[in-house]
Amino acid sequence: MGAHTSISGGFETSIKQAKYLQCHAIQIFSKNQMRWSAPEIDNKTAENFIEKRKRGEIEYLMIHDSYLINLGNPDEKKRERALIAFADEIRRAKQLGADYLVFHPGSHLGIGDDRCLELISESLKKSISIEDPKTGDLMILLETTAGQGTNVGYKFEHLAKIMELVGDSSLGVCVDTCHIFAAGYDIRDKKSYEDTIASFDDIIGLKLLKAFHINDSKTGFASRVDRHANIGKGFIGIDAFRFLLNDDRLSSLPMVLETPGGISAYKSDLESLRALF
Repeated sequence: MGAHTSISGGFETSIKQAKYLQCHAIQIFSKNQMRWSAPEIDNKTAENFIEKRKRGEIEYLMIHDSYLINLGNPDEKKRERALIAFADEIRRAKQLGADYLVFHPGSHLGIGDDRCLELISESLKKSISIEDPKTGDLMILLETTAGQGTNVGYKFEHLAKIMELVGDSSLGVCVDTCHIFAAGYDIRDKKSYEDTIASFDDIIGLKLLKAFHINDSKTGFASRVDRHANIGKGFIGIDAFRFLLNDDRLSSLPMVLETPGGISAYKSDLESLRALF
């Protein structure tokens, strides 16, 4: 269990927050998520962070890439900039000793889902050729999306297609509970939950499911709108998280919060989740 912690003031901030929240998994940005450029991470800073992570007993470190990156952009120059930026995200994640680099697949901006999936796959191949994630024991995780706007990744088939086209063993999947719910995968009752897990297993395979973002949803089922809510305070409700946390098939996977409200809200949400075991 864990949360997306802050690096404001330095990477050590995320470790301090993790200790306070009693997290064994955290997610961070490796730089400002709304800017293309960022200062280099010097080796001493990276080494100190890795050591403090060990002392903090943080088993899983996930890094989320910049929100600016769109590997499926139909504009060739913008797509080239994005894939170079993504290669840099891979490099920074390896430098920090991350287990996973999580990213939203992309947005088609009018060219349609199928062509966008092809462009994302091509961009991923190029990024991986620049910075091989396997040299740092890093996995790249495609995140499920809500399908808002022209975003792809809201169907399990989208992620399966990208992974098939890329054909690289360094790829896996991160499921966001808010996103799949908004995309039309129900998890509110036991049957719906089992149907959704079975669908993922049939289309992608549970062996490729590596992590979860644990969020309730401020918008209704199949709304295709991405708005996170605190646990039990949204349209998903508490039962879905009880099913998830007590599913033996998924018990070894890191599950991190991205709910609103800051550290105090994280603390409350983690207490709610831990009470469900």
